[in-house]
Order: sequence, then C-alpha cells, then structure tokens
Amino acid sequence: MNSVQLVKDKIRNIKDFPIEGIIFRDITTAIKDKEALREIINFLTEKFIDKGIDYVAVIESRGFIFGSALAYNINAGCILIRKPGKLPAETISEEYSLEYGTDKLEIHKDAIEEGKNVIVIDDLLATGGTVSAACKLLKKAGANVKAAAFVIELADLNGRKNLPQDIEVVSMVTY
Repeated sequence: MNSVQLVKDKIRNIKDFPIEGIIFRDITTAIKDKEALREIINFLTEKFIDKGIDYVAVIESRGFIFGSALAYNINAGCILIRKPGKLPAETISEEYSLEYGTDKLEIHKDAIEEGKNVIVIDDLLATGGTVSAACKLLKKAGANVKAAAFVIELADLNGRKNLPQDIEVVSMVTY
C-alpha cells in the first residue's frame, strides 16, 4: 500500500458533522497512528527538503503538529501563526472573512527577517480563507512565501483558487 492510501485509510469520516450533509474528515485518527504520522511527515519532508526554506509557518493548531516536525527535518525555523491574544510580544495581524463575520491571525512582529523563504503548513485546505490570510500576513512581515502545504484538500471547495497564484500548493490526500 502506498503512503497516500495508508494515510487516507486512517482518516475518519464523520457524516453530518458539524451540520447535516457535511462529511467531516477527522485527522486525529491518522495522527494517532505512528505509521500514518510518519508517512505524513515524510511526504512533506520530501516535498521541501533542499528547497532553501528558512521557516515553516504553522497555523494554529493542527498545523503545529506537522510543521514543527517538518521544520526540524528540513533544518528550518518555525513561526507560529495564532489567533488574537495568544502571542506575548508585539504582533502584526491580518483580518479575513468567514461565512458569518471575520477572524484574525497574528504573528510576532519580529518573527521573520525580510526576504526569508517560508512555507505555510495546515492540516486542511477547504475554502482557503485562513491560509490566504496567513500568506498575506507573512508577506506583510517581509517573507517570501514559497508554498502552502496540507495533509488534506477538499477539492470541491476550490480553496486553491483563493490562494496566491505565485505559490506552490501541496496536498497529500485529496477528497
């Protein structure tokens, strides 16, 4: 069995969550499995090793799981992208739209040096709103955003079209 299929087989599908008609792709069953977790990290590492990446920017909270291991494997630093009020030093932020309202992401003002190469990691690409905001935030901070990577992509939601066109988009499992 290939690594993508192994991981896909470990992702739990929960019907009608959070609302009727939705199939929720639960990654917790994949990350509790040591082989699946290893395959996820190996997949990401193979995509970004030796690509001159200075930082892996990880989106709260499941992005933290994959991004920190990836950063270690590719000899990069790790930048935390958090919800408001979670970072202790001075921050910069980016507001983005949700289905009903807005939300905001923050990084420390001194998180990155001008011109450094960064990739953004999250567990899931759905509509792309959160990752698009993360890319804007990193560019505002002076980063050269090279790619966005995900374990799962929900292709029917067309999230790729909402991401910057000048970045590589990598997904391991597509539904």
